[in-house]
Amino acid sequence: VQLQASGGGLVQAGGSLRLSCAASGGIFSYYDMGWFRQAPGKEREFVAAIRWSGGVTYYADSVKGRFTISRDNAKNIVYLQMNSLKLEDTAVYFCAADLERPTYYTGSYARSSRNYDSWGQGTQVTVSS
Repeated sequence: VQLQASGGGLVQAGGSLRLSCAASGGIFSYYDMGWFRQAPGKEREFVAAIRWSGGVTYYADSVKGRFTISRDNAKNIVYLQMNSLKLEDTAVYFCAADLERPTYYTGSYARSSRNYDSWGQGTQVTVSS
């Protein structure tokens, strides 16, 4: 499956952005999806994840209550709505697909980047003061 992330940009602190990740070449509705981010000089970190059905979501503590992950299986797109953006949200954001569809979809499983098989190219989000 190929993933194409978009929607990044420059936004002032307190503002909002919505990222999109369009999938092609696979069975999108089968895959659990995740968003990760990587700031300069830092390791890639988990942001949010969503079950193939959309019925289960997980968030990093740093974004809980501000970010919302959702998906439209008819359009093969996963979204990340980001509100109340902070300077520390500045990073390149990546979407990823887990092709394995585990029986038990736990938070610890969803948070590990090693469980994702396909990655998008990333979209830059810059939050300014």
